[in-house]
Amino acid sequence: MEIRLTTAEIRTILQGCQYTLQLVGSSKDYRRLQSSEYFSTSNDVVLNDAFNVLGEIVNAIDDMEQMIKQQTGKV
Repeated sequence: MEIRLTTAEIRTILQGCQYTLQLVGSSKDYRRLQSSEYFSTSNDVVLNDAFNVLGEIVNAIDDMEQMIKQQTGKV
């Protein structure tokens, strides 16, 4: 079964994930966990890194759509 999503739906989902990560990251319990000396990830990534990556993907989608609109003359 193939899931069909429009570009707008993909953008909305990614932005929703960003919002969710922001909520988790701002919680007192998560900040306590992340600041623990025992908290570690294999690549030293933190929740904010995931938030930023999602933002870069959304920006790339926006940039691609702008280029397509310019090439096709649609504004």
